[in-house]
Amino acid sequence: MSANDAERAAMQRALELAARGRRGVNPQVGAVLLSPEGEVLAEGWHRGAGTPHAEVDALARLAPGAARGATAVVTLEPCNHTGRTGPCAAALIEAGVARVVYALDDPTPVAAGGADRLRAAGIDVVSGVRADDARALLASWIEVQRLGRPHVTVKWAQSLDGRAAAADGTSQWITGPEARADVHRRRAAADAIVVGTGTVIADDPSLTARDADGTLLPDQPAPVVIGHTPLPADAALRRHPRSPRTFATHDLAAVLAALGETGAHRVFVEGGPTLASAFLRAGLADEVLAYVAPVLLGGDRLALTDIGVDTIDAARRLTVAAIDRLGDDLLVVAHPRPWNGDR
Repeated sequence: MSANDAERAAMQRALELAARGRRGVNPQVGAVLLSPEGEVLAEGWHRGAGTPHAEVDALARLAPGAARGATAVVTLEPCNHTGRTGPCAAALIEAGVARVVYALDDPTPVAAGGADRLRAAGIDVVSGVRADDARALLASWIEVQRLGRPHVTVKWAQSLDGRAAAADGTSQWITGPEARADVHRRRAAADAIVVGTGTVIADDPSLTARDADGTLLPDQPAPVVIGHTPLPADAALRRHPRSPRTFATHDLAAVLAALGETGAHRVFVEGGPTLASAFLRAGLADEVLAYVAPVLLGGDRLALTDIGVDTIDAARRLTVAAIDRLGDDLLVVAHPRPWNGDR
């Protein structure tokens, strides 16, 4: 079986509805209910954890029995488990839906199986309609399911000789305005920005995402500070549009787990050499952004400290994904290769 023109058009609409939802613990999902003649009966989308799923949201907009014989067009396979809400597959069966068209199979074992449940109930099921578009929409959520934690980007700026600061500790600005603008754009795409207390004390960063003129960008990452030193009462990040979260721990996995529980998909680590090295040493970096300026500083203020490499055979190997020219600077985007700590 394949989708017809009305169902494909409805899938486009369902994807638009899904995009209204924010990234979070649950996926962004949209749904459109069609009559047997292909007319739109109702629409729905998922607004966040604890709220009705897209299919149930659409069904709730119809009178009892009005969905009998209808087709449900959904961006993700209807779920087959009971969490804060019941299984959507069961809701569709109970509503008397005759056909379900969806884009992407649910990648989570706990929720998958809805398609099989629908088929067992005698409902026609078509999958894979605009799957690439749905996968692109849910890319960060799918990555979180694969990793079991938020995706982590570790960023630093360095001189050509690998220094993060001059001998007196000054570091603003190693890179030029084009590189700094790129950093702010990437901050805005993250759910959380993480630094250590040492960076807060030394640099007093605002941790906001800003335009070239200093205007705050519409999307702001939540500021997160790791370390045991209390935040100064006048710290700039206390004026951040979002309240900072502090973690008095060095357990980075626990921090990521806590951020994941609040729905963070993308974590941007800007915490200076100590924190960047800790994430790399723990094997918790999924992407590295190294902004390299054509300047020489010398000295011992390295961009990274101990990352657990005591011999060349233990070197952390990276795969370079891109090298971009940003004004006079270079941005190297790389991904750590799998490493199990035994070599």
